[in-house]
Amino acid sequence: MDRGSGLNILYANTLELLEIDRSWLQGDAAPFHGIVSGKCTRPLGRIDLPVCFDTPSNYRKEVLTFEVVRFRGTYHAILGRPCYAKFMAVPNYTYLKLKMMGPNDVITIESMYEHAYNCDVECIEYAEALMEAETLIANLDRLGGDAPDSKRHAGTFEPTEAIKLIPIDPAYPTTGRHP
Repeated sequence: MDRGSGLNILYANTLELLEIDRSWLQGDAAPFHGIVSGKCTRPLGRIDLPVCFDTPSNYRKEVLTFEVVRFRGTYHAILGRPCYAKFMAVPNYTYLKLKMMGPNDVITIESMYEHAYNCDVECIEYAEALMEAETLIANLDRLGGDAPDSKRHAGTFEPTEAIKLIPIDPAYPTTGRHP
């Protein structure tokens, strides 16, 4: 459940777990922001999938449109406001419950606090690792401009300063001439 997301998001590896071929994806998905802090994401495409909640005796089933993203996530999917609107569901983030009307009774979907906490920690660690990797890549690119000329042979020696003669054997003083 994501109270702030205006999209339903499905990760590419979840698509693979469902054994759905990527050829089912519809193109022309617009880029969006906010999944990874400060980054723009262009989805692989969109897909319409049936989503069902609860048991065979009391269930709700609707077709939802998901934006499929290529990066890894801590969940299989993120259900955003379009899901809540379609199911006319009410999320309660304090109790980690999602409630909606079923044909026979109220449907309640619950989660565990420990599981939600572990997913949040993993998500933060992933975002931090991604930001560190991008910083490292930027630093390597910046340092790449300072690299020596690739045309110069690695075995050649070119002094950068004036030559300074140093006597190896004190019995033979350096005169500035080579023997």
